[in-house]
Amino acid sequence: MTPSIARTQLTADYSIPKIINGGWQLATGHALAHALAHALDMKDAHNAFAELLDRGFDTFDCADIYTGVEAFYGQIIAERRRAGLSLPQIHTKFVPDLKDLAHVDRAYVERVIERSLSRLGVERLDMVQFHWWDYDVPGMIDTAGELMRLQEKGLIRCISTTNFNTANLKKLVDAGIPVVTNQCQYSLLDRRPEKAMTDFCRRSGVKLIAYGTVAGGFLSDKWLGKPEPDLQSLENRSLVKYLLVIEDTLGWAGYQKLLERLAALGKSTGLSIAGLSSLYTIGKPEAAAAVVGTRNSRHVADTCRLIGKTFPEDARREMDEFLKLFPQIEGDCFDIERQPGSRHIAIMRMNLVDSTTGK
Repeated sequence: MTPSIARTQLTADYSIPKIINGGWQLATGHALAHALAHALDMKDAHNAFAELLDRGFDTFDCADIYTGVEAFYGQIIAERRRAGLSLPQIHTKFVPDLKDLAHVDRAYVERVIERSLSRLGVERLDMVQFHWWDYDVPGMIDTAGELMRLQEKGLIRCISTTNFNTANLKKLVDAGIPVVTNQCQYSLLDRRPEKAMTDFCRRSGVKLIAYGTVAGGFLSDKWLGKPEPDLQSLENRSLVKYLLVIEDTLGWAGYQKLLERLAALGKSTGLSIAGLSSLYTIGKPEAAAAVVGTRNSRHVADTCRLIGKTFPEDARREMDEFLKLFPQIEGDCFDIERQPGSRHIAIMRMNLVDSTTGK
């Protein structure tokens, strides 16, 4: 009997698989200039997402600011609708442009949400994950309230957040915003959610959707035994981002020791370093799912190998003890990425577009 894909029930009528197909790496601008010769094969990417959907991985993640990705998913939805096939659940994001924060109003919110609906070709967004760049700019709760109003009109199923820290997530929940999940960076390398976020989620009922579980590809067999690369040599923004994470936590030597431990575990489990890394995170308390980036059909087999698998508990305990030997990234979830002058803030804003124009 083929094992079924593990799922998390988020609401009475909505569930998601433990692995969500991520689309950030499909966005225009994700590849760095010197690596543009290795262009994405969008037809192959289309086939990969369609195959994952057929295998039961039925939830896709994107954002209004991931240039081209909502439209890409919209093509898949239209083709499958014409063929009478099952449709994916779509989690998008609502990310007001930093320069517009002080001026976000009802019309702004409606315009962006309606644009997402149009790009995807759907009548309701399964999940809208709300982001607010600067907590010092007023309007965060009022803007979330506008999303709630659109939810009441039937345009949004679930309201969630992305990259909120604990204190500001609590402000939304205390204001009565029905937050279902918070998407945040959570991995073997980045355990910031365990400082305060997971405890708040346990008490409030909000679940976590983790991204970065394979660190843009650094948590994979490819990097085992390799020397530390130069930042300028990396081919995309994900790798640049997560190399900074490695430098701030385990360092290259500690990171290689981590890969060695995962590779040894892979020999006994038959799983890749990347697969084990994702299983480690989705087995954590309050973790509803992990967003795993999909760029081509080569990723399908690795994802499907995770069906019915879990990270062994004895290995988890040993891994947790190993990780205690190293520092964590300072602050709560996404705090350092907002900190003026930090290396992380520049990377996070490198590929953003104006979410009101799409340019």
